[in-house]
Amino acid sequence: MGKLHDAIKPPHREFIERQHIFFVSTAPLGAEGRINLSPKGLDCFRVLSEHRVAYMDLISSGNETSAHTLENGRITIMFCSFEGSPLILRLYGKGFTVLPGDAAWETLAPHFTIYPSTRQIIVADIDLVQTSCGFGVPLFDYIGERDIHFEWAEKKGPEGLREYIREKNLTSLDGLPTNLGLKR
Repeated sequence: MGKLHDAIKPPHREFIERQHIFFVSTAPLGAEGRINLSPKGLDCFRVLSEHRVAYMDLISSGNETSAHTLENGRITIMFCSFEGSPLILRLYGKGFTVLPGDAAWETLAPHFTIYPSTRQIIVADIDLVQTSCGFGVPLFDYIGERDIHFEWAEKKGPEGLREYIREKNLTSLDGLPTNLGLKR
């Protein structure tokens, strides 16, 4: 089971800040609903306090996290050490979406580099932190970030990005509304 912690401690925060990738998992309440697991990169994750984290989310082909957290809030965020000492760290909590124009946006946005393709900020209130060995996680060398998303977004332009959101980001795979869907 690993070790359980009631908050994000300073060594957890230091570990999180060294990672180049993390994974976000959410699921709808229905037994037939699909579990979503998304990898995230860039320098987009912030520990805001020992019980609150947030990450900046870019426009992409789906918006499952928004739909699932809107429905039930459940979220798990996982970090793995791919270099140095092995460790897996999971953050469990309740998440919610903050959109541009929301009252909380002005407080959260300064923590991030906001791009023209920034879709939302996902915030999670953490009630459990789990660490485990990570002995089975392989070692990888970090080479760098990809530029493909930013090139794609620049080619789309502002109106193209808005249209893409309308086409791909208003409902989940299972038809649940996202926060973007409610705002349109």
